[in-house]
Amino acid sequence: MRADFYRPDGPEKVVATASWSGSGVRIDADDDEVRAAVHRIFRPTAVSVDDPALRSFGTSGPTQLQPGSLRWFHEAVLSRAGEEGLAVRLVPEAGPTVGFDPAGLYRPFDEQWDRTLREQSAKPEPPEEAVVPQR
Repeated sequence: MRADFYRPDGPEKVVATASWSGSGVRIDADDDEVRAAVHRIFRPTAVSVDDPALRSFGTSGPTQLQPGSLRWFHEAVLSRAGEEGLAVRLVPEAGPTVGFDPAGLYRPFDEQWDRTLREQSAKPEPPEEAVVPQR
């Protein structure tokens, strides 16, 4: 998953990107001030989310998401970007690793997506240019 940050008055120009790698956040920004703002967005602190799907049965109120998951990345960027004067759009990067697997439906969606991203990030990246040795 990738988050593209832009100024609210200029959505066509991306000023920074942040990618979830499965184990952390990679930040890319040319401007030091924007880079510092994105670092503050992804500070490793809990995010409070008022989502009934995350609560235990019979409880109410917000839930705390601890750093280190894709759901935390998603909620941190949506709840903290506005505080830093940035707007954001989320872009899914990883494609499906296999086709439809009915037996795999026992996993909740968030867990399956985390697993897919981990598998995608574990694959070695191909070299940019292959060099053929001369004989």
